Amino acid sequence: MATRTVRLDDETEKILDHLVQATGLSISAILKQGLQTFRERLGEQSGRSAFDIYGELDLGAGGYSIAPSTESRRGVQEALRRKLSR
Repeated sequence: MATRTVRLDDETEKILDHLVQATGLSISAILKQGLQTFRERLGEQSGRSAFDIYGELDLGAGGYSIAPSTESRRGVQEALRRKLSR
């Protein structure tokens, strides 16, 4: 077991004192639980942004839409016209 020296500002010291009084745990136990909680939170974060994930997707060449999504009705009509004219 290692011994660490930690410097706390006044506000953090007050928080720590409050936690000791409220829980009855030792300072070491409170710090240990805090570190474990931080590790769990860190594990929940994947570390990848939506942009990173999107960049890895293979969406093909693209550029083949007939109309923008705001004009889907016109796009469907155009697609049907092209299909039926064959």
